[in-house]
This record gives sequence, C-alpha cells and structure tokens, in this order.
Amino acid sequence: MIGGLLFSFWRFMQIITLIPTLGMLAYFVDRYQKSNLLTPNDILVLFIVSVLGAAWAILTVIRRKSTRDSAMFVSFIDLCFVGAFIAGVYELRNIANADCSNFSADSRFSVTINNDGISGDAPSLRLNTNKECAMRKASFAFGIMNCVFFAITAFLLLFMHRTRKDDREVVTKESYRRRSHDSR
Repeated sequence: MIGGLLFSFWRFMQIITLIPTLGMLAYFVDRYQKSNLLTPNDILVLFIVSVLGAAWAILTVIRRKSTRDSAMFVSFIDLCFVGAFIAGVYELRNIANADCSNFSADSRFSVTINNDGISGDAPSLRLNTNKECAMRKASFAFGIMNCVFFAITAFLLLFMHRTRKDDREVVTKESYRRRSHDSR
C-alpha cells in the first residue's frame, strides 16, 4: 500500500519535471527546424529522452495494476532511463558553468543626514537574463532531477516486487484415495 503511494508520488514528480523540460527543449528544436538547421546533439538527446520518459511515466501511472504485476520489467526500464538521462545531462554539461543572468545597478548612491533623520537615494537594480541560456540550464537541472527520480522509482519497484513475492501464499490440497484390489 505505502509502496504504491510512494511510487505514484515519484511518478507524478517525474511528470511534473518532464513537462517543462519538454516545452523548453521543444522550443529549441522548433527554432532550429524553422531555421532549416540541424538541432545540436546536446539538445536533441535530452529532448528525445524526455519525450520517451514522459510517455513511460504517464503510461505506468495509468496502468498501475500491470506495473505492479511486472515490477521487475518496469524497474529495468526505469534503470535504462536513469542511464539515458545521464547521457542527456552529459551532453548538455557545457551549460553548467554558464552565467545566464546578471544584475546591473545605477552608480548613484547618496545618504543625507540632517535634523529630520536619515534619507537616501538607492540605486535601481535591473536583472538581465539570457532566455536561451536560462532555458538550457533549467533543462540541465531537470535532467539531473529526473536521473534521481527514475532511480528512486526503480528501487521502489524492486522493493514492491520483493514484498509482493513474499506475500503470495501457495496452498496445496492433497487428497489420497485408497484403492483396494480386493473384491470381497
């Protein structure tokens, strides 16, 4: 019971983190396709893995009963997705050290102290963000999160399989029929 609830929770977490990843990476794929250019491998690998991972997560949530019955197979596929997400994150690794945003401020700053108290003029702050860099970095982070999420569900399924196998009881009924060859 609790294993099923935990499994469902982590599956929903996977779906919640895969949908924004799909949207952000689809933006890049669409942009490159409209420009008639090949999509770079770093974007394409994580996009394909995210599409397949989202489809798998939704399918296993919908078919929870059969997921529980074939827990070893689903666990194996989840471990395959862990490896695929590691590959996708590895391909997108160059974005990890990128600086996608910065603050800029006016250089004026003044403080006045007089009989009425202290008054000042603070600089205005502006946030400058590179949208494409930020979306790649967010996809990178969501890819790492999904590596962990798929590993958690794989181990939960192994636990569910083990406990499910232990819960089964085999009852055999033995009956003996006595036959006598005497015809008295």
